[in-house]
Amino acid sequence: MTGTVLAQGTSAGSLKIKAKGPTDVIFRSLTIAPGGSTGWHYHPGQVIAVVKSGTLTRTLQDCSVETTPAGGSFVEPAGSHHIHIGRNLGTQPVELYVTYLVPQGSPISIDADAPACADE
Repeated sequence: MTGTVLAQGTSAGSLKIKAKGPTDVIFRSLTIAPGGSTGWHYHPGQVIAVVKSGTLTRTLQDCSVETTPAGGSFVEPAGSHHIHIGRNLGTQPVELYVTYLVPQGSPISIDADAPACADE
């Protein structure tokens, strides 16, 4: 047997994963160009992400900012109470490997309005 590590990251703290009922597990690679963003959104299930290259800057619903450089990883909770946007504020593409754990048949993300505290 052979295998290829696509990306590896270390979380800043403990990771807590949970899913309830039948769950779709979806694995994607994403690239965000310099100056690009994901748009404001939330996920109906948890997300596990590894930043392969670049630095991802996430603004959360309370307008706090979390920055994850290459080699970092994070978990995003499920639900409309966790609206956020991911941005590439750097000069090189941000490459991510993302695993989505969503209720069976659900989309991986849902567009949302920016919170009142956001500048856009």
